[in-house]
Amino acid sequence: MANHRRLAIALVLVLVVAWSASFGCIFKSSGKRPVSDLGTSRQGALTIPGADPPTLDPALAQDATSANYIVEIFSGLVTLNRKLEIEGDIAEKWDVSKDGKTYTFHLRSGAKFHDGKEVKAQDFKFSLERAVDPKLESVVADTYLGDIVGARDVLKGEAKQIRGVKVVDDRTLEITIDAPKAYFLAKLTYPTAFVVDEANVKKRNWTDTPNGTGPYKLKQWKKGEQILLERNADYYKGAPKLEKVNFLLSGGSSITMYENGEIDVSGVGLNDIERITDPTNPLNKELITSPSLDVFYIGFNTKRAPFDDPKVRQAFNHAVDKQKIADVVLKGMQTKADGILPPGMPGHNASLKGLGYDPDKARSLIAQSKYKDVANLPPIVLSIEGAGTNPPRTTTAIVEMWKQNLGVDVRIEQVEWATYLNDLKKHRFQMFEVGWIADYPDPQDFLDILFHSGSLDNNSDYSNPEVDSLLETARTEADVDKRLKLYQQAEQLIVNDAPWVPLFFTKSYLLVKPYVEGFVPAPMVIPFFKDVSLRSR
Repeated sequence: MANHRRLAIALVLVLVVAWSASFGCIFKSSGKRPVSDLGTSRQGALTIPGADPPTLDPALAQDATSANYIVEIFSGLVTLNRKLEIEGDIAEKWDVSKDGKTYTFHLRSGAKFHDGKEVKAQDFKFSLERAVDPKLESVVADTYLGDIVGARDVLKGEAKQIRGVKVVDDRTLEITIDAPKAYFLAKLTYPTAFVVDEANVKKRNWTDTPNGTGPYKLKQWKKGEQILLERNADYYKGAPKLEKVNFLLSGGSSITMYENGEIDVSGVGLNDIERITDPTNPLNKELITSPSLDVFYIGFNTKRAPFDDPKVRQAFNHAVDKQKIADVVLKGMQTKADGILPPGMPGHNASLKGLGYDPDKARSLIAQSKYKDVANLPPIVLSIEGAGTNPPRTTTAIVEMWKQNLGVDVRIEQVEWATYLNDLKKHRFQMFEVGWIADYPDPQDFLDILFHSGSLDNNSDYSNPEVDSLLETARTEADVDKRLKLYQQAEQLIVNDAPWVPLFFTKSYLLVKPYVEGFVPAPMVIPFFKDVSLRSR
């Protein structure tokens, strides 16, 4: 809910508040003044900042901004609860064959689309085959559905139907995958596997009026102004507690809006963190902090000069004092990252050896590289998400460190978010700054998806046969401890090869009004508004 997603990648919720980036956070600011009166009564509605999503099509979602809305409007066979445990969604239960390759899902009675039509197994078959239809050009279908037998044949245009998806009857769906994989069921919690209504998606601009199955309906979307979600009273797991969720998209200072009573939840950024964390400040009692399963990083295109040389990539790593940035620029809000897997993720290795701050070593590595001297490096551009505003302080601090420690001038280029995602996928950037939010709590979601040479989400174009072998072995390793050790070995090799500068593992800092109950930030994108409620104000 990615990288840029979840952008996984994601995608994302929180980091953007501190970084002024938007790799997957509902608190993206456009810098415009807020629209406080959008014709929506505050009574029974939770009002929070939001951002226009690049898409509301589950089959196309590759970022957390989109996923934040999609998981509320649509749903799938299975989902993740607040403890990040897999539980049934539209599927009431499922069976797994002895060889671990065939899943038989039994759909619950009473699951309906928003228009009241019953959800059937055929709807899932249609939705999965639509997602892998090459005409749709989904950039996430291969990643999240490619394990299903025959899915890649459809993606290649060699078949019309997925051989591994079989409708047994109206309420029974059978899915067969190519090998037993411990993480497959978790992959089905990602939007690509969500069900859509065939009649609905055949309409022009169908995402303006999506006929979903989730706890909330899209009532209104005024681009750049508002997204309004309305309670689905017939939701098969029980009607949500909140009548409406009102996202203000027009930007402005969310803290100011919060203090003025215009919104009920706000992210806390660098300009306000010191006063909000002061125990004597009344707002301190309304502050909620929570770690996220994500990593923010700078990626290198390993096929483009000068980052085709691992010594140059390592030098750029050693030239960044991440601890100083975390302490001084970010005021202790985030934790420096030496590796890729965040704390709390199975397989996180606290003993991993990162490429620490060492300017002398950085300069030595440049001299050892095929370029020999920084004077021989080509012009270098760091591409970030943005719309002409000042780059984040963290970004400018890193660029200044490269100049001071290496003598390299790096130009910062800003690209609009939706275009950024597209260009990232097409490997158009020489160097890029982005984040990856977990789609599901498994190291495969980070290491295999982002670094296997055959992965379409390998935006660094990184390739190491030894890493590929470890990742491929881990896919089908049944022993949990052995599997996690394989991922840790792969992670150390990846860090040594330096396709990234891992920067920070993030935490969310949110202000939540006292009358808002159940608003507990999750470490990744999951549906959760249905469990939030409002007391009398």
